[in-house]
Amino acid sequence: MAQIVPFRAVRPVADKASRFSSRSYEDYSPEELMHALKSNPISFLNIIHQSTLHRDKPLAVRFTFIQKKYEEFKAKHILIQDETPCLYLYELTQKNDVYCGFIAGTSAEDYENNRIKKHEDTISYRENLFKNYLQVVGFSADPVLLTYPDQKELNGLASEIQSTQPDYNFHTPNGDRHKLWLIKEPEIETIVRLFERVETLYIADGHHRSASSYLLAQDKKSTNPKHRGNEAYNFFMSLLIPESQLKIYEYNRIVKDLNGLSKEAFLHQLAANFDIHPQVGQIYKAAQSHEFSMYLDGVFYRLSLLEKQQSFKNPLESLDTQILFEKILYPILGITDLRNDRRISYIHGSDSLSNMKKMIDSGNFRVSFGLFPVHINQLKAIAEANLSMPPKSTYIEPKLRSALTIYEF
Repeated sequence: MAQIVPFRAVRPVADKASRFSSRSYEDYSPEELMHALKSNPISFLNIIHQSTLHRDKPLAVRFTFIQKKYEEFKAKHILIQDETPCLYLYELTQKNDVYCGFIAGTSAEDYENNRIKKHEDTISYRENLFKNYLQVVGFSADPVLLTYPDQKELNGLASEIQSTQPDYNFHTPNGDRHKLWLIKEPEIETIVRLFERVETLYIADGHHRSASSYLLAQDKKSTNPKHRGNEAYNFFMSLLIPESQLKIYEYNRIVKDLNGLSKEAFLHQLAANFDIHPQVGQIYKAAQSHEFSMYLDGVFYRLSLLEKQQSFKNPLESLDTQILFEKILYPILGITDLRNDRRISYIHGSDSLSNMKKMIDSGNFRVSFGLFPVHINQLKAIAEANLSMPPKSTYIEPKLRSALTIYEF
């Protein structure tokens, strides 16, 4: 059963919510960031940017500047804290897509016991870096995105709340619409009880954030002689969204060279595992699993995995990103480290094939591979089997806004 708890969110006052909350700090180009910092002094970006302003100092010291700036915003009443613990319903509308989920505290113990399941590996350095950040600043502004099988009663409750007046209702410059409702008793008790019927939660986005939050909980538990288990550090902020609303897109691959092979030798090696069909004069997009789009020397190809190669021992072996690595990237192109090899890049988005075509036609890259998106059932199967996808296997929507609700511990 999934354990969720209400919490006393720190959040911007309603008339400042659109200006204070932001996209993820890393999502801004340097030019966008500088413009946002100068044009909007009450943006959450101005809090996070303190670390960059003091980059000549040790990380632990840089984090203290973030914490001090955060306290300044609270002192100026740009931020308020709810007097009693609440749950929150968040709705995001992006063009024709509407996402809606509950914001709550989720359990570090559930993470440890694998009731919150993972499908990606994490990097220890990044886990500890963010844990140390949390330890110093004392808050988290970015919820982990969790998903779960649709529950009729939870969906119905969300719809009922959505029919009422939201506490926040604003648009951001990119046209997205954001709504937030505060949920109090007796609805809190009902929602907590309904989530207890959910056997498993799955991390959709935020593997490092959840891992770091778990490490923080372990540290604080070990140094607190009066630890009871209900302290705020035992939980981390998440947005819980039903799996029917989750959007999973592909991450395509583009490679700088053919590892010293001629085009003919490369195609010959591919033919050992794939049917190769030139698609002359058109941009070709993979139409099903175990099929790949490839662009090479001005021509798109459809690569279909041969049937004799489709004997899989586990869910990971049947994943297209794993097939691409095991059949092409590693044995033919010599790419062994998908995270760090500078010969390979990753591009997501509906127009990524045309973008990659331009990059190859310009001479900066040699070959690209387009993939069919991972299905939610594949993600869950890999998580259930305690396996991990290759890096950049999924690009998942929604991407969440920072600092609309802030979790303190």
